[in-house]
Amino acid sequence: MVEERELHKGVLRTSERKRARPVLSWGEEKLERLSTGFKNLNHAMGGGLVSGQVVLLAGEPGIGKSTLLLQLSDSFSKEYGNVLYVSGEESPSQIALRAKRLALSSRGLMTLPETNLEALLHTLEEERPSLLVIDSIQTLYSSELQSSPGSVAQVRECAFRLSEACKTLGIPLFLVGQVNKEGVVAGPKVLEHLVDTVLYFEGERFNFYRVLKVIKNRFGAGGELVFFKMSERGLEEVPEPSAFLLQERVSSSGNVVFPHTEGSKPLLLEVQSLTIHALYTTPQRRTQGFDPNRLSLILAVLEKEAKVFTRDRDVFVNVVGGVRVEEPAIDLAVALAIASSVKDRPVGDFVVFGEIGLSGEVRSVHFAQERLKEGLRFGFEKAIVPKGSYVEVDGMEVIPVKHLREALDIII
Repeated sequence: MVEERELHKGVLRTSERKRARPVLSWGEEKLERLSTGFKNLNHAMGGGLVSGQVVLLAGEPGIGKSTLLLQLSDSFSKEYGNVLYVSGEESPSQIALRAKRLALSSRGLMTLPETNLEALLHTLEEERPSLLVIDSIQTLYSSELQSSPGSVAQVRECAFRLSEACKTLGIPLFLVGQVNKEGVVAGPKVLEHLVDTVLYFEGERFNFYRVLKVIKNRFGAGGELVFFKMSERGLEEVPEPSAFLLQERVSSSGNVVFPHTEGSKPLLLEVQSLTIHALYTTPQRRTQGFDPNRLSLILAVLEKEAKVFTRDRDVFVNVVGGVRVEEPAIDLAVALAIASSVKDRPVGDFVVFGEIGLSGEVRSVHFAQERLKEGLRFGFEKAIVPKGSYVEVDGMEVIPVKHLREALDIII
């Protein structure tokens, strides 16, 4: 191995030339975890932050990204030393007003109104903070590039050089990326492969709940969800998301409980459907938190395989709580919610999950036992599941089905 120390664009780094070795000869790296100040967020990220970890926090403007990072920075600075919060979108006085509103008290939370990358790298080398926050990456620019801030070239160059510097110095880094409702702004999408962890902040801007989803994590499992509620003092973690999401549930037609899981912990969600006779010549199909293309497929299968007709009805589907569900395990819950609304018959206290094929078959999904245990923990004693996912759970009646018609016969 050969080591060379050099000053690269204002940051001292060590370059090493290594030899290839058999994969099993590399020992497992022991990672020291650093607390974010949020218990559930620590768990979702695999135990906390890691030195040199680069995290992308993406979400729509106004969703609460800056609020979350200010609270996190305040807690982090009390535990590990000065935090450098770099903002190109808000002035220091605006940040100070928000910090007062959030009742932040750490004198180690340092703010820097800087948008030039080279100047920031020099400050980073001098200050050596315990954590660096960039809010947002679209406001930074490098003097070595001719393009304007926010362009793909600037965003990629600034993110790469900041990541390189922070990994060399062992400083965790948060990059804020703004996205619109289509998720097409250059920032987040061109950075996802450069960073170690991708967090997406979701929810309705004018409601008090927020969902933080771990999309990618090199230091832990992906797919984890963390729930927050917005209060006058900022964001507060919700310790029991399932209870929080079901607290206003009404057992009426069109409502089905679905145990959702993308990470290690299942989450009970309420799937709602409303069908009414079409107000216009072309029936409307509207969804919130569910893929509208998947809805079209389910409606076609319901009509052909189960004789549940919606061609003359407007169909609305909503996943309560602002969660966007992409896993196909929700198919059966959506289908039963629609059929329940059409027939005006409540489903009852069932938990339901399963993927639906084009022939109406109900296909198996993963984490069946974990989903059922989460339902039982909140008092649901009956479940409709795919035959291929059938497992026995003490205290719960688990009903396996092979086809959509079998599930409809049970509830309708």
